[in-house]
Amino acid sequence: MSGGEVAGILVAVFWAILVSFLAVALARLAQTLRATTKLVADVTDQAVPLLADASSAVRSAQTQIDRVDAIASDVQEVTSNASALSTTVASTFGGPLVKVAAFGYGVRRALGGRKEDVPAGPAKQPRRTVIVGRTIPAARRTKRKKD
Repeated sequence: MSGGEVAGILVAVFWAILVSFLAVALARLAQTLRATTKLVADVTDQAVPLLADASSAVRSAQTQIDRVDAIASDVQEVTSNASALSTTVASTFGGPLVKVAAFGYGVRRALGGRKEDVPAGPAKQPRRTVIVGRTIPAARRTKRKKD
């Protein structure tokens, strides 16, 4: 055998090994493509019912939102009616009630002034004043000695 024949055999062997590696790679690629196709088909089969359920849920939510909107508009109307009613009642009865209260206060003051003229019981102690948020110093109990 000559060197050219040996070289031809080596090239043929390497070529056969290369072709077999490529055949294995193509076979694995074909399996991967089959699995991917099956996976996409399964996802499609499961996604269509899920999308239908989501669509019906969105429609139901829209219906509920429409109902809530109607309720909110009714509440707004009731609120405006109640406001108008309270304004009417305040303007109708407010003035006379203030006058009656002022008259009652005047009568109590007048009758209370006469009772003060007649001494009845121990002397009244002076009223203490409370100031919110301030501390008033206590009265000193001991007298300071002068040096």
